[in-house]
Order: sequence, then C-alpha cells, then structure tokens
Amino acid sequence: MGTNGKRIIHVDNLEKHFGQLNVLNGVSLEVAYGEVVVLFGRSGSGKSTLLRCINFLEEPSAGSIEVDDIRLEGGFSTRGRRETIRQIRMRAGMVFQDFNLFPHLTVLQNVIEAPVQVKGMAHKKAERLAHELLEKVGLEDKAGEYPIRLSGGQKQRVAIARALAMEPKIMLFDEPTSALDPELIGEVLNVMRQLAKEGMTMVVVTHEMGFAREVANRMVFMHEGELIEEGEPATMINNPTDFRTKRFLEAVL
Repeated sequence: MGTNGKRIIHVDNLEKHFGQLNVLNGVSLEVAYGEVVVLFGRSGSGKSTLLRCINFLEEPSAGSIEVDDIRLEGGFSTRGRRETIRQIRMRAGMVFQDFNLFPHLTVLQNVIEAPVQVKGMAHKKAERLAHELLEKVGLEDKAGEYPIRLSGGQKQRVAIARALAMEPKIMLFDEPTSALDPELIGEVLNVMRQLAKEGMTMVVVTHEMGFAREVANRMVFMHEGELIEEGEPATMINNPTDFRTKRFLEAVL
C-alpha cells in the first residue's frame, strides 16, 4: 500500500443507495500518503459516487470513511456533523469533469474565493498563493481573464489550481479529461503528472490508461458498485485476473 505505508484514506464497507438502486455495495479501500490510485470501470460502476462520498458531497448510506485520521460513519444525518465534514472537505480537494468555475469571476478570483471565504485566509496571502498556483499550471498570464475566454483544457487547469489553493492533503479527480477535446487532454495530464512527482496523494477516476500505466501506484477496477480487483498498473493492464476486468480493458485498449 502506497509509498510509505501510512494510510491517509480508509474507506470501510461503504454503501450508497439511491432509493432502490444500490450504487456502492460494501466497498473498502485504503490509500497511503503520496500514493496515486486510479479507479476505472464502466460508466455506472460507482467510481464517481465513491469519490463524492470520500469528501461527503454524497452522504454514504452505511460504512465509514476516514481522511487524515478524521473518521465519519455513513447513514446518519449531517446535522451536528457539519464541522467534521468541513474538516474532511478542507483536506480533500476535488476536480470535476465539467470545471464548475464561477463565470462572473476572473481566473484569479476563482482561485482565491475558497481560501478567503472558507479558510479565512488574508486576501493578499490568497492572491500570492493564487499567482504561484497559476504559474504552476501554466496560466499566470490568464489571471485577469474570465472563464468564457478560456479553452476547456485551460478551464480544467484553473479548476486544479482552485482546488490546490485550499492546500489539501489529497486530490480527488473525477474524469478530469473526459469533457476535453483530444488535443487538450495532454496539458491537464501534465499538471497531474507534476503533482504526482511532488508527492500529492491522488485518487483519479479516468479511462486514460497511458496515464495510469505511467503515474499510478495502483489501479482499482470497479464493476456494479463493487471493487473487483486491484494491483500495480503493469499487472492490471497486461494480466488482469478477473474476466470482467479483461473484458473492459479489451474494449478500452
């Protein structure tokens, strides 16, 4: 498990139901500090729901989630637990497939909004941090632009900078390149590669098998709400053991 063995995420027997639909069926997963884990599988297999449960954008129906030693049980009302959920969300930055930038704010304003409003960071400190992060993702020259003037790849890189501005301990990526034109995918993956090199703990839902092979420490295949098998990328891609994993990889490769 991971790079130094100490876990930062522990998901135990997680379930999520939407009415009669069981989206997650007893999923358990551990992620170590500095580890890059890629979740893959068909649409509807529960990958995105698992990510959304880790930072409580979805309330789990049962089971427990622990992030950086902060633990919460699923299946209870969020009332009375809001501060604990807030603490988890501050540790778990999330990047979605459709960017979710504020259209009425400039790139710089998008990046500083959460540190100032949620963490109470001083405005000048947030601005300095935002400029550093925009430089990191190659968009310092776009600080004064509005999202409508950016390409999809640029919007997604701003979204990554915005998530990093909260100084999270883990980053959750939900199919970050699926809405992008093929020629723009590389610029987003390059930023993610750099984060991995710097030791950021990352859980990534993606179908980019080349990225997974190159960057991930571990790949996890999900099917119909269950974790079917996991292993090192070379083993998972070249020699999966479960027939459902093989069938899926034959289709995407």
